[in-house]
Amino acid sequence: MPRFAANLSLLYPEYPFLERFAACAADGFEAVEIQFPYAFEAPVLRQRLRTYGLTQVLINAPPGNSQLGERGLACLPGREDEFRRTLEEALHYAQALDCARIHVMAGIVPEGAEMARLQAVYEENLAWAAEFAKGFELLIEPINTRDMPGYFLNRQDEAHRCVQEIAAANLKVLMDLYHCQIVEGDVANKIRTYLPSGRVGHLQIAGVPQRHEPDVGELNAAYLFAVIDEVAAGSGWQGWIGCEYRPALGSIPGATSSGLGWLREISRSGP
Repeated sequence: MPRFAANLSLLYPEYPFLERFAACAADGFEAVEIQFPYAFEAPVLRQRLRTYGLTQVLINAPPGNSQLGERGLACLPGREDEFRRTLEEALHYAQALDCARIHVMAGIVPEGAEMARLQAVYEENLAWAAEFAKGFELLIEPINTRDMPGYFLNRQDEAHRCVQEIAAANLKVLMDLYHCQIVEGDVANKIRTYLPSGRVGHLQIAGVPQRHEPDVGELNAAYLFAVIDEVAAGSGWQGWIGCEYRPALGSIPGATSSGLGWLREISRSGP
């Protein structure tokens, strides 16, 4: 059975953030993701992880000025120094939280920008970051432009070409099946193609199109989890699947736990 991590930035919205650790542990999760942990001191988060026996498996690097709509700096010419500072902060948190993976967001394409120039800056920044953060996995994620208009990186093949071009052992792809379905479809075959490559460091899941529970919508989550199990057994892939979705019941009491029937069913039927 795949290993699932609760994304505390989206799950358990019915609780204040620091109470979400206890809630997810009570539901049987052993690992968590946090998109942007920087509103809290690292020792505070570390204590929560220890108290509830949780492993931090993923954080995002700071995205720049999110209030201005920034979604990462890695592809933006002239922002290289700021990009490096965001990696320094992310690495500080990753070290403090014993978190093995950092997602580096690419950024929004500026109006009128030359794509070749952005690609060159992107690869230069990622090559520097991979060297700077040796001992940690850096992840790049193709994101759909419906949810994030103008985002630089959208397709699995683009991400894998970039990883191959840079050829850093600790630079990998975050394969979010929600974004993959919206942009490309053919998700099961994408899993079979890319998971054995050694270039996928992490998976994420959500239902399509509304980003609710993975068993709600057009994806056959149970089938995809079986495909992941099959491919992992043959390739040795041992990563996590992040549950990065918004509970369909919103923030009413018990909303997240009530929507975990899909996980309980997998647990009953798994090995």
